[in-house]
Amino acid sequence: MSRPESGKLALVAGAGGLPAALVAALPDRPLICALEGFAPAGLMPDQTFRVERLALFLRWLEDQGVTEVCFAGSVQRPRLDPLLFDPATATMVPRLLAAMGQGDDATLREVLAIFAEHGFALKGVADIAPHLVPGPGVYAGTPGPQDETDAARAEAILAALGAADVGQGCVVAGGLCLAVETLPGTDAMLAFTARIPAALRPVKGLFYKAPKPAQDRRIDLPALGVQTVRNAAAAGLGGVVWQAGGVICLDLPAMQAEAAARGLFLWAR
Repeated sequence: MSRPESGKLALVAGAGGLPAALVAALPDRPLICALEGFAPAGLMPDQTFRVERLALFLRWLEDQGVTEVCFAGSVQRPRLDPLLFDPATATMVPRLLAAMGQGDDATLREVLAIFAEHGFALKGVADIAPHLVPGPGVYAGTPGPQDETDAARAEAILAALGAADVGQGCVVAGGLCLAVETLPGTDAMLAFTARIPAALRPVKGLFYKAPKPAQDRRIDLPALGVQTVRNAAAAGLGGVVWQAGGVICLDLPAMQAEAAARGLFLWAR
């Protein structure tokens, strides 16, 4: 099945503020769809669907004239009810379960493959709203030589963790890894960092965020926002660093203002 390369866009939205920020950045409102149980903040979905009815949802998108699909927002693996599978979706179950057994990256790649097989052009956030994914530069404050060393150390740590499909963030201070992001997420990691005794922290340190090395950047790009800056400040860190072109900033001007008020640096590296 094939469709035009450009046309009606559907946003498959997850929880959090990213879908609303993305919609606000687009010239035209896309069709908004949400996985049941993961409604986006500040948006009313046009359609809600379940994984057990994925084939029916794909057919509904076709009926709406959708040609492009973008995924944005956070979801967790839903519990599947075998009684709800329609016959067409049931044929997809073995490949989905096999992918789930290999980790989140493999699962997301399989989901993208299914959408692509049904003729949808898959768009990343950087494709449809590139200004939400900042390029290299220092956006607030001034990182010092130790920060440059810590950022390089954090990059190496995430590269190693990402190869094992673990996390998209870590905290490094004076070359020491204080925390890594796991399933509970960034906020939990920064809250943990705030409880680390000062005696174990040679310098303020930084929070570093980046996509996994082999990640398909059309889905699940890491995101930062104003609350991230606040949480980093509450954790006693000196700044927030991210991989340039690989991380979504929900409201960069607001992040800059918050960083300036709290004395943090922001650096897309």
